[in-house]
Amino acid sequence: MILSDQTIRALLAEGRLGIEPLEDRQIQPASVDIRIGNSFSVLETGSGSVMKMDAPVAYRQITADRFLLLPGQFVLATTMEYIRLPDNLTAFVEGRSSVGRMGIFIQNAGWVDPGFEGEITLELFNASACGIELAAGRRVGQLVFARLDRDAGNPYHGKYQGQRSATGSRIHMDEEGKDSV
Repeated sequence: MILSDQTIRALLAEGRLGIEPLEDRQIQPASVDIRIGNSFSVLETGSGSVMKMDAPVAYRQITADRFLLLPGQFVLATTMEYIRLPDNLTAFVEGRSSVGRMGIFIQNAGWVDPGFEGEITLELFNASACGIELAAGRRVGQLVFARLDRDAGNPYHGKYQGQRSATGSRIHMDEEGKDSV
């Protein structure tokens, strides 16, 4: 079941759901708007580079209130909001239509597990022919919350728990990567 604004407000007031900082106007009828933060990570790859899933990926960290996303460029960005989900809620991350209509594809694998706590890293891609200026504090997406039929038996405690800033891939830490080395 998708949560309504009334249920979201009640969970926030009870402290069962955490979103900080949060302005009341971010709460929509069935979602909460999320804003872009000031932390960006750009892949450090050159022409002909190969990334391997069993090795760390190199990123250049950038802290800025404005970031120019060039045509065809991919960048990681973080949300301003630090999220804390209880063990019986999950969240879907959706891009705002107004941002998508400019040519920005926003993703974070689309899913936030029950028990997750941290800033959400967004994967941004500029599909337009123009550079697009990203400004910290602008609403770029929304979280849609759904209640599980019961508490998760194994809530999230993974490698991104507690993340702050735009966090690069940690796929090299996966168990199956360790077996194949």
